[in-house]
Amino acid sequence: MLNRRTLRIKAMQAIYAYKQAEGSDYQLALDQIADDFAPDLNSMEVQDRKLLEGRKQIAQLLFKEWHETGQFETEETDKEIIDAVNRAVVYYQNTLKKDYKHYSNQMMGAVERIYDHYLGTLQILQLLNELVEDEEEKKEKRFTEAKGPDVKRFLNNRVAQRILSNKSYQENIIRRNISWGSDISEIRSVYKNILKQDEVFLNYLALPEPTLEEDLEVVKHIFKNIIFKEKNLQSLFEEQDLNWVENKSIVKSLVNKTVKMFGEETEEEPVLLDLSANWEDDKAFFEELYHQTLQDDEKYEAMIAESVKNWDVERVALLDKIILKMALCEMHIFRSIPVKVTINEYIEISKLYSTPKSKQFVNGVLDKMAQELTSKGDIRKSGRGLIDNK
Repeated sequence: MLNRRTLRIKAMQAIYAYKQAEGSDYQLALDQIADDFAPDLNSMEVQDRKLLEGRKQIAQLLFKEWHETGQFETEETDKEIIDAVNRAVVYYQNTLKKDYKHYSNQMMGAVERIYDHYLGTLQILQLLNELVEDEEEKKEKRFTEAKGPDVKRFLNNRVAQRILSNKSYQENIIRRNISWGSDISEIRSVYKNILKQDEVFLNYLALPEPTLEEDLEVVKHIFKNIIFKEKNLQSLFEEQDLNWVENKSIVKSLVNKTVKMFGEETEEEPVLLDLSANWEDDKAFFEELYHQTLQDDEKYEAMIAESVKNWDVERVALLDKIILKMALCEMHIFRSIPVKVTINEYIEISKLYSTPKSKQFVNGVLDKMAQELTSKGDIRKSGRGLIDNK
């Protein structure tokens, strides 16, 4: 299932994308100033290109000054220059707001798509049933006796039927509009060329009266050894989800636990799993982590610069800086998460996503800053077992 490290990674990826967009937005604002002072090729009047170039350079310098300090020198009397700078500032601020919201939505959408993929994977059972039924209809219309295994016995598999007839499954499929559409050629190919020749599946079909345990085992086998392994299906999943390589383990875990849950004897009808054990809390956690890290970006930038005086903070890898800022944000605002847990989590993330030397760098900086901030009282932890949290 989805864990908080995965959510931290999703937030990190969204912040990284936003910071990349921030640089592009800055350049676009400068380009807008350049366009304001570009010679008008359709004008009949002779234009002073040197004057236009000079105005452009002054306006761009003033915009850069605003970008670095939050304000720019207003002694410049040329109204066209001042207007151009103000337009660039408004453009830059508005574009940043759009990107901030866009990457927040994209982050949430990426996580929601994991759940859609979970539902879509379960829905393959329905597609298999439909393929079996379609095949049986064709058999009835033939004059010659059909050969091959009696695949229609799979239609009686209690685990598969429990999942497909489950109320929460059906509601989620409808509400989230989960559908494979009309093109199920890859599923059909897997059914005909792999499943119908699979030894475990054939042995199951040969059972006179399968037990619930045997129903469960064959469904587990289909997911584990066919759906999550078959190469063409994996390629199809990668087309549907660009992050399938890292999301696969989450979807697989959700599917496995669901199948096991529906294979147990129980009086109450099971309810489909959420993305995590406490999804609402986890959702709030990584949304706030994204927003607060970016909102307090300048504060954390200054803190990092102060902590790494022997380094040029501009030369610190962007991803490392994002990891450090997220860790600092987490230490400050999530009072129930131990400092050591936060540090260890971001060290692991740096090992997975940043440079080979990032682990030692992130570890050293965070350990030093955590001690300093805790001793000054800037980091306060509360909750069971978290008093002082050193």
